Amino acid sequence: MKLRVVAEVRAVLGLACCLAFIGLVQLSLSAQNGPIEHWVGTWATAGVLSPSQVPAQTPAGQAPRPPSFNNQTLRQIVHTSIGGERVRIVLTNTFGTRALAIGGAHVSLRDKGGAIVSGSDRALTFGGAQTTVIPPGAIIVSDAVNLTVPQLGDMAIDLYLPGDTAATPSPLTIHAGARQTNYVSSTGSHLGAPELPGATPIQSWFFLARVEVVAPDRVGAIVTLGDSITDGYNSTPDTNNRWPDHLARRLAAAGSSMGVLNLGIDGNRVLMDGAGVSALARLDRDVLVQPGVTHVLVLEGINDLGIAALFKDGPPPTPAELIAGHRQLIARAHARGLKIFAATLLPYEGTVIPGYFTAAGETTRQAFNQWMRTGKEYDGIIDFDAVMRDPAQPTKILPRYDSGDHLHPSDAGYQAMANAFDLALIKEGLREAAVAR
Repeated sequence: MKLRVVAEVRAVLGLACCLAFIGLVQLSLSAQNGPIEHWVGTWATAGVLSPSQVPAQTPAGQAPRPPSFNNQTLRQIVHTSIGGERVRIVLTNTFGTRALAIGGAHVSLRDKGGAIVSGSDRALTFGGAQTTVIPPGAIIVSDAVNLTVPQLGDMAIDLYLPGDTAATPSPLTIHAGARQTNYVSSTGSHLGAPELPGATPIQSWFFLARVEVVAPDRVGAIVTLGDSITDGYNSTPDTNNRWPDHLARRLAAAGSSMGVLNLGIDGNRVLMDGAGVSALARLDRDVLVQPGVTHVLVLEGINDLGIAALFKDGPPPTPAELIAGHRQLIARAHARGLKIFAATLLPYEGTVIPGYFTAAGETTRQAFNQWMRTGKEYDGIIDFDAVMRDPAQPTKILPRYDSGDHLHPSDAGYQAMANAFDLALIKEGLREAAVAR
């Protein structure tokens, strides 16, 4: 009996020693790796397949050509929503069918135009290497660098592309509707140059997915998932007048450290591909993957009505079909513990796009908006329709908010949309997220 007790005591002591050893190993590894950093997106964009050149810019008799680069440096400007002391970037080859060679990358603060702030340039590495290759369909995350990133400031991201992208049939991953002037250099690597030699302006982003900063644990991000209205179509270029930009400024003024990530795509739809893959198809890649995301806001559906009427590439969705698509977005966001809001669809009668507006589409829009207002399936609703419509003609945008095409808001209209967002929705969600963490 005594021998049995002794054996049991020895077993317990052995287990305790083993657990203590494991604990020491874990502490040692933790000390080596340092504290876990809380990364949050400060800027993001949604990639699509590279479009062809505008036909009007193509010489007569020649087929349109997609954009291409050959032994050149891109300097791309992005506008932050939150700041931080450490930063990294995420590059994308999502739509590429061949590997993409990156001959180097730098990050800095933008001064004016294509110039950078002296002393702010930082070389980026990828797993310690200065160059990298992005496999087809993949993304790659840079190593972090120390750089004081300002809230609501401009950053410059330099990418050197040593190869000839036109030499392969691989599409480029691009965000065509940047509404931001970026720059392409003359031949060669000009990473970190104070002024980019031979800088040629271009209004698109290439191979960029997002910019992340280290932030306190309480800081989250809201992703705005939408179409051209979220993407800021017809807003003034180089002024950051998209409605999510205005929302970021409102949050900053209210003292809220909240990343605002614009994942709008011109022409995007909920249920079908077209200008970018559908919202249902890209939710995981463009929304759920964002670091620090706590909230989602959806403004999608007007193109499901208008593009179907315009191109007749399928029957226009019924209200029930459009609602079913949104219910999928809700379910998938809630499964990840996110708060998800939505906005009612804006009026669009009189749009300059022939055939886009139809009476049937308007009936569906009204039914869909009514479901949003009464269904209470989203965690909150922002009634953009009520803010933007003309009381005298409620199927049309109020003239003072109309950019002129009777479909997209003006800068003032985008400001009014952001003003309609109840910031209490975000604050409540952030408190819940902090408790969960």
